[in-house]
Amino acid sequence: MKRQPHALVIPYPAQGHVAPLMKLALQIASHGVKVTFANTESTHAKIKASLPENVEEAHLISFVSLPDGMEPDDDRTDWVKLNDSIHRTMPGYLEDFILKVNGSNANQKFTCVVADTSVGWALELAKKAGLQAVAVWPAGGPCLALALHIPQLLEAGIIDTDGTVLKDEAISVSKDVPAWTSTEIGWGFPDPVFQQLFFGFYTIFPQYYKFHDWFLCNSIYELDSAALQLVPNVLPIGPLLASNHLATFAGNLWPQDSTCLQWLDNQASGSVIYVAFGSSTTVDSQQLHELALGLELTGQPFLWVIRSDLMNDGSLAKLPEGFINRVSNRAKFVEWAPQEEVLAHPSVACFMSHCGWNSTMEGLTMGVPFLCWPYLADQFCNRNYICDVWRIGLGLRKDEHGVITRNEISSKIKTLLSSQDIKANAMHVKEVARKSLHESGGSSCRNFNNFIQHIKST
Repeated sequence: MKRQPHALVIPYPAQGHVAPLMKLALQIASHGVKVTFANTESTHAKIKASLPENVEEAHLISFVSLPDGMEPDDDRTDWVKLNDSIHRTMPGYLEDFILKVNGSNANQKFTCVVADTSVGWALELAKKAGLQAVAVWPAGGPCLALALHIPQLLEAGIIDTDGTVLKDEAISVSKDVPAWTSTEIGWGFPDPVFQQLFFGFYTIFPQYYKFHDWFLCNSIYELDSAALQLVPNVLPIGPLLASNHLATFAGNLWPQDSTCLQWLDNQASGSVIYVAFGSSTTVDSQQLHELALGLELTGQPFLWVIRSDLMNDGSLAKLPEGFINRVSNRAKFVEWAPQEEVLAHPSVACFMSHCGWNSTMEGLTMGVPFLCWPYLADQFCNRNYICDVWRIGLGLRKDEHGVITRNEISSKIKTLLSSQDIKANAMHVKEVARKSLHESGGSSCRNFNNFIQHIKST
């Protein structure tokens, strides 16, 4: 009797990486493949706390934790320290775990490793153990093409070995892919320490690229073809959505506040501004106040996700005096929302977003126009696609002091809500995304089915 295939799925321990890998893991499990989802201990605890009760039993998926090498009281929001510790210690723990499982029970042996490209070393370990190695790029095609283009950028003297742009020119990988300015590249940070960290994420994958048997990308070929054509053997299987499989768990590291869905039920169709900036964006008090007052100026109802760690100085968010009372009849505040369900709700008119790739995929799949407020990494590239390529949103501009003012916010929201062209484009892109997932010939569906059939047969 042939043993059941068993996939070991390994995300990088950040919300924007855990979420798509979790959605992929559940999608794999729904096709009869046993899945073990391996996280760092701290991420494991967060997932278990927000996990629906029946996911493990009903969907052939189990969760395990591996040490990240840090002490229990160490600050895991220090990404530089965490990343260094992960790369020093986790490969050894992972290798031991694979050997232990595969040496103890013939029916439970891992047959493949599905790894986030930010932990590309796991692909090498997979090949060393004789397993299929599946790389997953959780972001979009343009940034993937840029990552694989880094050797040429270094050779041409456009960037140095720290990723610093040396030439005052746009960075291009193809005439058909929008170019990046020095401030838009995914590792372009004023802080050299953070630049080095993020440049490392982009450079680590090309080092391990040779080890993959399958290469998956959370993108849609029809929306991203110019960039994806530059990447050999990549299989776009996006959009990865929680609603694509039997479990609707989206891999959130915070408990979702579903009361906002009932609140949305009581709002007029196409009236609500949804405001959410992902898991890591922070603002100062001046910018927070301008955002609040800008939303107030619109006169529209709004749903605002305000995380407890939104402020960049570590303080609790303090909204303008009297603001909550003035907007209480048309506002809802939550710390974390069930975003796919929110974006699919007919009351939602637009999405004020940081333009993280997961949010971008979710928003465009639901046909929601964007108001773009990118913060870091690939978000600037995603903004450019939203505004200039797909034309499904508008960008917000900072003033001479680096602040996005209340008037800019109010004005852009009013323009966005009145634009029939943007709404039409958003509905067209939604249809393209939906067709890619369709079982009768959708490109992403076809790619995923080819992948799943292979790992089930080997």
